[in-house]
Parts: sequence; structure tokens; C-alpha cells
Amino acid sequence: MIKKFLFILFTTWIFTNSYAEEQKIVYLNVDKIMQQSIAGKSIKKQLENLYNKNLEKFKINDDLLKNKEKKLIAQKNILSQEDFQKELSSLRKEIINFQKEQVKARDDINKLRIGATNKLISQLSPILQEYAKKNSVSLILQKKNIVMGKKEIEITDEILEITNKEIKNIKIN
Repeated sequence: MIKKFLFILFTTWIFTNSYAEEQKIVYLNVDKIMQQSIAGKSIKKQLENLYNKNLEKFKINDDLLKNKEKKLIAQKNILSQEDFQKELSSLRKEIINFQKEQVKARDDINKLRIGATNKLISQLSPILQEYAKKNSVSLILQKKNIVMGKKEIEITDEILEITNKEIKNIKIN
């Protein structure tokens, strides 16, 4: 009985190991592709340009609000208490609206970044499928989920080269 159990256990172990050895597993640094590919750099540049435009616009609005505040403070003794409170209330509303616009602009840029990243990943997927097919790869893992792996099974540079040939630009909306 024990011999039969050991035989079955040993046989199962041998077949499991031989099956696992047939599988080709590689890993990929997706973050590196996002940062160093032509398309990834294009996304980054477009987002930076949009951010800088917003920054300039908000700096101008911020300066206008500061000037209004200084002007209101200078008129504090000239205006009646009721008029001063109305002006102060109006200025506070403008400041709140300005802050809401800033938050909305940041959120919009984040949405655009996420959308563009998703577009790049969706265009990267067929490249990975083709690579896996050509090279008999069974599994492609993301490098950030790997504790340790042989450098020989990392395919990031190969995929980066293919990506640069096939994906030149991704437009953010």
C-alpha cells in the first residue's frame, strides 16, 4: 500500500515537473515602456504642455484675486460695513470658484493621463500577443509583481524596440 502511494506520488511529481519545464515564462517592465517609449514620451509631453497652460492661467487668476483682496482691504475704512461685507462675500465666492476650477483641471489631467495610458496598453497588447506567439511564450508577467527573476527572461528592451517601431504617437483628448 505504501509502495503504491509512493509510486503514484513520484509519478505525479515527475509529470508535473516536466510539464512546468515546457512552459516559457518571461517578464516585462511596463513602467519602463511607459516612460521610455516614443508614445509614452509623447503622452508625457502633451500632459506637461496642458499642465503648463493651466498653470499660467491659474497664476494670472491668482494674481487678479490677490489684487482684488488688496484693493478691498485698502477700501475697508472707506466703504460702509454692509458694502464691505458684500464685497468680501463676493471675493470669497470667487476664491472658492477658483479653487474648484483648479481641482477640476487637475482631475481632468489625471483622467487624460489614465485614458492615454490605457490607450497605450491596449495598443501594446497585440504586440505582446504576437511576441508570445513567435517566441512560444506561455506567460508574460509584469516586473513589479516579481520578487526575483533571471535577467535573461526579461523582455522589456525587445518589446520597447518593437513598440517604438509600431506606436509613434498617442493623442490625448
